[in-house]
Amino acid sequence: MQCTYPLQLQTFRNLLKACIAQRDLITGKILHALYFKSLIPPSTYLSNHFTLLYSKCGSLHNAQTSFHLTQYPNVFSYNTLINAYAKHSLIHIARRVFDEIPQPDIVSYNTLIAAYADRGECGPTLRLFEEVRELRLGLDGFTLSGVITACGDDVGLVRQLHCFVVVCGHDCYASVNNAVLACYSRKGFLSEARRVFREMGEGGGRDEVSWNAMIVACGQHREGMEAVGLFREMVRRGLKVDMFTMASVLTAFTCVKDLVGGRQFHGMMIKSGFHGNSHVGSGLIDLYSKCAGSMVECRKVFEEITAPDLVLWNTMISGFSLYEDLSEDGLWCFREMQRNGFRPDDCSFVCVTSACSNLSSPSLGKQVHALAIKSDVPYNRVSVNNALVAMYSKCGNVHDARRVFDTMPEHNTVSLNSMIAGYAQHGVEVESLRLFELMLEKDIAPNSITFIAVLSACVHTGKVEEGQKYFNMMKERFCIEPEAEHYSCMIDLLGRAGKLKEAERIIETMPFNPGSIEWATLLGACRKHGNVELAVKAANEFLRLEPYNAAPYVMLSNMYASAARWEEAATVKRLMRERGVKKKPGCSWIEIDKKVHVFVAEDTSHPMIKEIHVYMGKMLKKMKQAGYVPDIRWALVKDEEVEPDERERRLLYHSEKLAVAFGLISTEEGVPILVVKNLRICGDCHNAVKLISALTGREITVRDTHRFHCFKEGHCSCRDYW
Repeated sequence: MQCTYPLQLQTFRNLLKACIAQRDLITGKILHALYFKSLIPPSTYLSNHFTLLYSKCGSLHNAQTSFHLTQYPNVFSYNTLINAYAKHSLIHIARRVFDEIPQPDIVSYNTLIAAYADRGECGPTLRLFEEVRELRLGLDGFTLSGVITACGDDVGLVRQLHCFVVVCGHDCYASVNNAVLACYSRKGFLSEARRVFREMGEGGGRDEVSWNAMIVACGQHREGMEAVGLFREMVRRGLKVDMFTMASVLTAFTCVKDLVGGRQFHGMMIKSGFHGNSHVGSGLIDLYSKCAGSMVECRKVFEEITAPDLVLWNTMISGFSLYEDLSEDGLWCFREMQRNGFRPDDCSFVCVTSACSNLSSPSLGKQVHALAIKSDVPYNRVSVNNALVAMYSKCGNVHDARRVFDTMPEHNTVSLNSMIAGYAQHGVEVESLRLFELMLEKDIAPNSITFIAVLSACVHTGKVEEGQKYFNMMKERFCIEPEAEHYSCMIDLLGRAGKLKEAERIIETMPFNPGSIEWATLLGACRKHGNVELAVKAANEFLRLEPYNAAPYVMLSNMYASAARWEEAATVKRLMRERGVKKKPGCSWIEIDKKVHVFVAEDTSHPMIKEIHVYMGKMLKKMKQAGYVPDIRWALVKDEEVEPDERERRLLYHSEKLAVAFGLISTEEGVPILVVKNLRICGDCHNAVKLISALTGREITVRDTHRFHCFKEGHCSCRDYW
């Protein structure tokens, strides 16, 4: 067969195509230099493929240059540049280029629709869809799958598009059916997803993506056995099982928390040779980090991957961030990833920001924030900003969280959830509920997490009627079935308000068996109001479900001690010892000059402990002059065991008081300080820190396991309702 091009030109074209296929940027640049030197005849075809090469390799600047040097750009030239901008989330510039095309074709529209779909922007996608129909360009699978994906959050609209697909005969496209299936699954309509999958099979239109999507759908809806059954059916039919299939099955095991099944599947993957694949490795790390309760297996999996990619690194960072005591390892992993030549993407920043949130380290959080701004990741990425809002809130700086929120070019459900939850934790319920109402006004659909945040705002401020209204609104207006967390919020809301019988009734009438969270919540309410009898019932139920959890033992023992029922308190402690249950030691920590200082009760190990004790002694005199009376009930010791002065001394050296004192003597006057505690703040410390904030003129924030206590001028943001 005679070649229509000179051999030199044909060879050059083949080399260029190979560079594009292999993402070989270095060789591609060498070819481009030869092209510039006019050693190869100039052509729009070659110029377009150089633009395509740079786009595929992620080199936006070179793609722009190549496009502008094309003497006679055609529609392919524009489409390639649009795709390059879309990959870098520069959708507004991509749209500008689209508008410059003399006669856009269906590929032009599909490229821009796909870009909007990646961002979940339904409005612009539908307008482009209407233009395609008006111009009669001929819809294809790429057009429809992009439109359906973009509108995936609106189930009603997806149903309409699904009807359009069937009526117009476009359901022959597997990609379109896959998009419909994924949307139904994501929004909780598993039966509809099953029907789409079944109807695809009748026409023979299922591909590997369809099977993988159905496996993921079953996993997300806790139908793990069905997911495994689908995998077996794939194998039986001789369909190609690839890394995406394996990862989908792992996702199913992760969703149903089936560690045993996941381990068995891991063994099968080792025999099949998939265990060294980076994509499958990410699924394994996700499984073990979420189900095994540690990162030991995750490290082993990571070390077996010969060529870890960015996704694998991100999964490791995410796994570490799930555990507060391993968050520093997450930061180390983030730095190690960069040392290995990987540039963090938006997912990297989301994961490492979560680790900073766990550490309650404002300085580290600000460093990550600055790095996100300086990086190639577009700073206005919604996911990164959402993580920053959550991080600043969890680090006790709700003002900076709101500043980030207000500067975001767009908000989604997660953005508002983060800000609503931040205000709720800080006791600013007015702003929290106002944002929720704003969310409804803007037609941003709330989800189950939104209502957890809203109910928490009501819990922390005792708004019982409002809480009941929002709880009823979930199902009646938004068809969201209340889950365990929502019932726990209602139990907490009623329990804190002293309505213990109503709280108990909720547990008894729940549509599912109450778990340890519900009984723990009721136990905490009983402790607040001193209802020992109901507390015993709640503690027994809690212990039946989690016999080795120290919380019910400690709470019940403290209640007995507060009521001077020392024999019962001793019995609980003895039972705790016999079962080998150990109480988590209480501690508080504070970050000063990027260094974290940890304190325990009656600490003597800190190098400045003498200065701290001297300061607290002086402060105690001022506090007593201002009316402070130590609440010795929080010493939790028998009257005959120690003298009153000794009990006062013990109270004075609680870990949160020591951390506050150290913060005050280590920072300049007027500088706010943040102390974090791994347990709830005690009542005496709460009263003391209120007075200290007034005497020192400082803003002191204490974050305990339940909320933030922002002390200022002798008042706390919780208004003593905690």
